[in-house]
Amino acid sequence: MNLNEAVKKLLKEQMWYLATYDQEPNAVPVAFKDVSEDGTLTVGDVFLETTLHNIQKNGRIAVSASNGSTLEGYQIKGTARYVTEGPVVDAFKKQVETMFKGAATAKGALIITPEKVIVTTPGPDNKKEL
Repeated sequence: MNLNEAVKKLLKEQMWYLATYDQEPNAVPVAFKDVSEDGTLTVGDVFLETTLHNIQKNGRIAVSASNGSTLEGYQIKGTARYVTEGPVVDAFKKQVETMFKGAATAKGALIITPEKVIVTTPGPDNKKEL
C-alpha cells in the first residue's frame, strides 16, 4: 500500500501509538519509528515486550498518530513482523544508544505493512478509508 504525502508527513512528525491484542488490548507510545520509502512503517524495539507477544500470536497491529494542534490524524491497520538483524535494526540501535548514552539499545525492529489507512481527523472525512 502506498501512503499519501499527508499521511507520511504526519507520521514522520508526530508520536505513534501502537495497538495490538491477544487476550486484552495493548496500546503503547513509540518514539523510535520511521516511514520507509516503500511505505512500510518501522519501529525500534526498546521496550515492546507485550506488543511483541501479541504480534507473535496474530501478526495484527494498528498505528495511530495525530497532530494535537490541528487534530489531523490517521489510523493505519496492517500486519507486523519482527526482525533482529539488518540495516533497520542497526539504525535503531545507533539511535537508541546515542539517546540513552549506552544505557539502552534496540533489540530488533517491527516492520509494519499497512493494509488500511483511516482518517481520524474530525470533520466530513472522519472514518474515511484512504
